[in-house]
Amino acid sequence: MKTKQAVGLMDVIGLSQGRRHAGMAQTLLFLLVSLALCGMVIEACFIYRLYQPDSATSGSFSKLTADHAAITPTRRPSYDILPSKPVAHLTDGQDVVHEKHVMAWSMDADPLLYEMTYKDRKLIIQKEGYYFVYSKVFFIDSGTFYHYVQMHTDKYAEGNITLLHSRKYSPASTKTRSSSYIGGVFHLYENDALYVSVSSTSKIQRHKPFDNVFGAYMI
Repeated sequence: MKTKQAVGLMDVIGLSQGRRHAGMAQTLLFLLVSLALCGMVIEACFIYRLYQPDSATSGSFSKLTADHAAITPTRRPSYDILPSKPVAHLTDGQDVVHEKHVMAWSMDADPLLYEMTYKDRKLIIQKEGYYFVYSKVFFIDSGTFYHYVQMHTDKYAEGNITLLHSRKYSPASTKTRSSSYIGGVFHLYENDALYVSVSSTSKIQRHKPFDNVFGAYMI
């Protein structure tokens, strides 16, 4: 009889311990799940903050673009990322009037001007350095045609210097259309003025703004 009672008591004790272990396991599982959920929430918060626009950075960028806008004679550039160095890219347009030999460039065709200015058909250098200078023109290929990129500078007594030169000879009877592209690297000083001249602007063709271009960028 005592043996049966002892066995029954041991069963009760074992059952109690089993329930206690099960309860501890459930508590531990609950804590682990809670920690995992907390980690997911924290990670979601970090991701949300990461992809939110930084107001301080935006304010600094706005101030930077405003400062550079004061340098150029045109409206603030429409691009969102400012160039790292001076650059200019100008195109032809119906709003410009060429001189007999010197070409003009449109200020209504969304010109790219950064730390350089455009005045009196000339591109004015603001920072000394090495620049790649280029020009392309589309013209009536009849007779002789000259295409130059020239520079006006106070560094030399002559004043005007030819940087790039292209020439084309064709029979005067032909009326075909052709393109001329010239480009090269030059060391330019502040206030050096670049401009494009041709043998006759009456031969220049205007179909699209990008047919005739002129630009420079610091390398």
